[in-house]
Order: sequence, then C-alpha cells, then structure tokens
Amino acid sequence: MNQKLRILIVDDDRRMTRTLADILSMAGHEAVEAWSGPEALGKVRAQTFDCVLTDVRMSEMDGVELHRQLRQAQPGLPVVLMTAYAADGIIRKGLDDGVVGVFDKPLNMSQLLSFFTSLAKNRTIAIVDDDPAFCKTLGDILLQRGFSVTQITDPHTDVERMASDAQVVLLDLKLNSITGLDILKEIRRRYPTLPVLLVTGYRQEMAAAVQAALEISAFTCLYKPLEIPGLLQTLTQFQLSRLSDALESK
Repeated sequence: MNQKLRILIVDDDRRMTRTLADILSMAGHEAVEAWSGPEALGKVRAQTFDCVLTDVRMSEMDGVELHRQLRQAQPGLPVVLMTAYAADGIIRKGLDDGVVGVFDKPLNMSQLLSFFTSLAKNRTIAIVDDDPAFCKTLGDILLQRGFSVTQITDPHTDVERMASDAQVVLLDLKLNSITGLDILKEIRRRYPTLPVLLVTGYRQEMAAAVQAALEISAFTCLYKPLEIPGLLQTLTQFQLSRLSDALESK
C-alpha cells in the first residue's frame, strides 16, 4: 500500500535539500526543506511530519542534538541521519539515543526511497471490532495522526484481508459468534510474527482469554475506554523498531 509521506529534509547545503526534495516529490511524497536545526525545530512545532532526514554536521546544531530536541516537540517522530563521515563518534551517540538509522553520503537513492516505502507501510493499522462506532472513532483518531487504517466490523472477514497489508492489528476479544482468540490463532497460523494488540471492555470476563492470547504471542491487551496516548506510544515503538530493522538489513 503506497502512502504519501510528509518528510522534513534538514541540511545547511541548500543544493542538497533541493535535490532531495525534487526526488522525493517525484516519488509521490511531500518534502519540506530546512537549512538549520533551529529552523527544523520551528517547522516541526508548527506542522506534523512523518519523518525527518537530517545531516549530522551542521553549523548551528548537529543532527543528533536536533533529534534530542525533536523528541520533545513531536515524540516518536522517526529521525534518520545523513553523513559524509564514515567514522564519526556523534553517529554512535545518535543511534544510542534512538535515531532510526544512518545513510552515508553520497546517498544511495534506491535505498532511501525503499526506506520511505517501508515507513509508509509501517503506518498501516487494521482495527477488528464488531462495533462500527468504536472502529470509526478510533480510526479517525489514527488517521489524524498520519496512520493508514482498515476498519473491519465483520469478524468473519477472511484473515488475509485483515492482516495482509497491516503492520499492526488491533483485535477486540469479544465478538459476535466468533471469539477474538479464534481469530488470533488463525492470524498466528498465517502471520506468525505480525504484532497483534488485544482490546476488550471486559477485564474480568475475558481474563482467561487474554492469558491464552498472550501465550500465543499477542503483544499486550488494552482495555476500553482506550487511553489514546498509551496506544500511540505502543504503535510508535512498533514502527521505530521495524524501521531500524529495515535499515540494518540494507
């Protein structure tokens, strides 16, 4: 599933930001340029972005310090470094502090575009709940946060439709005529490593089902009414972990 991303490019070399912005725009993304760390911070505080691609060495603020301050402005925002210096201690510090990864200059544009494709895919969430109002409310919240959402209100829908494009499944445990546990077992059969977050409004009644689901690798169980900040934090953890893995495999 292709998804347009808003990407902030930060580099004090204006020719570099213009070239990257043109390439990303041709690939279907929206690219915004900033020519210093402070300017980038101002843009992030005023707008929402899906990713920041920043040079490491800049005169006013280096890319690692920019990442540190971006965590306060937009928590969970993926930050990727660019550098022309292969052996740079500041890069190790950035990786330890949670930047997603590093691209060496001159940039391999095929790898860079592949990374952004992975980023878009990792924002795809499937909500499986037979309550249409819950699906719509939660779906609207996630859409506003930049996620792509599939809402499935028929629990008998084929698991392939539920899970084939999703990077995370939010699965209600108490459904009409079929249990969420049965759906989870089928998901696990076809997609052994797909993250599944359980959802239920019946903490005591569903306690045994929750335990059984956790034993077959459900990630956790969230209880209704959902605490949206906690949900968003969990989704961000999944996203950043998968993106880091994608970059390490390059």
